[in-house]
Amino acid sequence: MADRVALYLQDAHSLQEAIQYVQYAEERGFEAVWQAESRLVRDAVVPMAAFAATTRKIKVGSGVINNWTRNAALIAATYLTLDDLAPNRIILGIGAWWDPLAANVGIQRTKPLLAMREVVTVVRDLLAMKNVTFHGEFVNVTGIELDIVHGRREPRNVPIYIGATGMKMMALAGEIADGALLNYLVSPAYNAEALAALEQGAKVAGRSVSEIDRPQLVVASVDRDRKKALDGARKLVTQYLGQQPHIMKASGVSQELLDEIGHVLTWPATEEQIEKAMALVPDDVVQLITASGTPEEVRAKVREYVASGCTCPVLYPLGDDVRLMIDTFAEGYSKV
Repeated sequence: MADRVALYLQDAHSLQEAIQYVQYAEERGFEAVWQAESRLVRDAVVPMAAFAATTRKIKVGSGVINNWTRNAALIAATYLTLDDLAPNRIILGIGAWWDPLAANVGIQRTKPLLAMREVVTVVRDLLAMKNVTFHGEFVNVTGIELDIVHGRREPRNVPIYIGATGMKMMALAGEIADGALLNYLVSPAYNAEALAALEQGAKVAGRSVSEIDRPQLVVASVDRDRKKALDGARKLVTQYLGQQPHIMKASGVSQELLDEIGHVLTWPATEEQIEKAMALVPDDVVQLITASGTPEEVRAKVREYVASGCTCPVLYPLGDDVRLMIDTFAEGYSKV
């Protein structure tokens, strides 16, 4: 395959189907699968274990867990366990979560940058098999280590990627993470600001932005019927316009449209509200922040993200034919 490419899965398919798609992606040369964990629907760890146990070489990442609901020691133990299942194939993707969901389950996300720094620092040291004492504002541990009695005691190769959208978190990723998992439903132009922030953080750590891996989630709605592909992406775009307007605004979606959507959608939105709001979302907004259309159009849009600094598209398939999406990218895209 000419280019790096990965698969992203949420909860649209049964776990049995998801396993089959991951196996097919592995056969077709995809380098990784990233499992979502955002809404209160499907946690990332169980699917990751299923994917790791039923494949041989594809990498398996969380896209992303949050740094609030599992403490640092449990995160390290969980990813140690996953690495036992699939050595050197596990990626820890971690993010700062989002409101109103976090607030609605009792999490007050104060000082998100400091909280992320503390969690990543302790998790990294634990996976390096160090004995860790750390007394911070959010993480307090004394003399702990991964207590392995049976099995591998050597440091584990589990790279840590921060799922960042805001530029301050992006800079932190450049400073302390192995990579930044760039968000979806942003325009390729958004990446210029993201790369500048990553570079700023990398300089603090005495390294270059080229040393920071930059996979990016990309919504891919592929169909030989162009209208069907665009309509397939419109629903997701509409939901995110209402649920995460900060992401939409970062991509240049007008405040006027965001306000219109906000008047129609509540959270969680009903199907009736979503259908009503979809009528407000024009094709150009769908195409601005997704790769939607025929296979040729979708490949062309993904090339824009790569040209804008993405090192590995992480493709989120919409529509019924997931294998068509995988096949669309199985032979590479930069030279097509």
